[in-house]
Amino acid sequence: MPTLAQRVERLLGVSVVSTSPVAGGDVCTTTKTRLSDGRTAVVKTRAHAPEGFFPTEAEGLGWLAEAGAPVPEVLAVDEDCLILAWVEPGRATPEAAASLGRTLAAVHAVGAPGFGGPHDGFIGRLPMPNGSATDWPEFYATKRVLPYLKLAVDRQQIAPTDAADVELCVRRLTEVAGPAEPPARLHGDLWSGNVVFAREGAAHLVDPAAYGGHRETDLAMLSLFGLPQLPRLLEAYQEVSPLAEGWQDRIGLHQLFPLLVHACQFGSSYGARAGAAARAFLG
Repeated sequence: MPTLAQRVERLLGVSVVSTSPVAGGDVCTTTKTRLSDGRTAVVKTRAHAPEGFFPTEAEGLGWLAEAGAPVPEVLAVDEDCLILAWVEPGRATPEAAASLGRTLAAVHAVGAPGFGGPHDGFIGRLPMPNGSATDWPEFYATKRVLPYLKLAVDRQQIAPTDAADVELCVRRLTEVAGPAEPPARLHGDLWSGNVVFAREGAAHLVDPAAYGGHRETDLAMLSLFGLPQLPRLLEAYQEVSPLAEGWQDRIGLHQLFPLLVHACQFGSSYGARAGAAARAFLG
């Protein structure tokens, strides 16, 4: 991959010894790169990336790192690529999950200036609106659920009855949202594939869509596709920062957002799941 190697060498000022593709991911091409100074890096590229795509990710990683989140070091960033320190994957142990749970609780507790962020971002291949709102129900409705519901409807990836039930659920957000909480510092796209249990040291969080939101949203996303050792992580999280009563019952509410994002990108089966999740709050 001579062109990629040359790009890395210009950005880092060191020679590339070897490159190899990394499997997985549907948004970016990921390449493991061994450098002449002994470091190993991972290079993320994307054809025709939207303006600000990689700088926004780098900014999110930095914002999470400021709060003590275990994220890979940003080595370089430009409009066409992002270069990070390589994290060698390992096994998900109960101890690593517990450590991540405690750390995640602390990161959430650092907080954010408000719900949303200073500018819009990205989640997967889609733009992600941020802006500000007076409280979480307003933010969740106007910046998370409704924009992707509209897009899913436009792309015919959610049935009319399911879309109508999601809208009804949104109207009830204030009733079902639980106790008000201050904005937490969120990873924002914290599904299991964005947690790398390292061979050495702590688990790392990758590919953020960081913003200020409700901490239960990060935890609900972790359960959406089944993180290994999740019960231990949640137990350790609660030891540091107990969740409000009824949080388990609100998991589906917080999953509406990622389910609709997935419907827009991957098809109507996720639209059906969003409808089912919404109906749980309409009884």
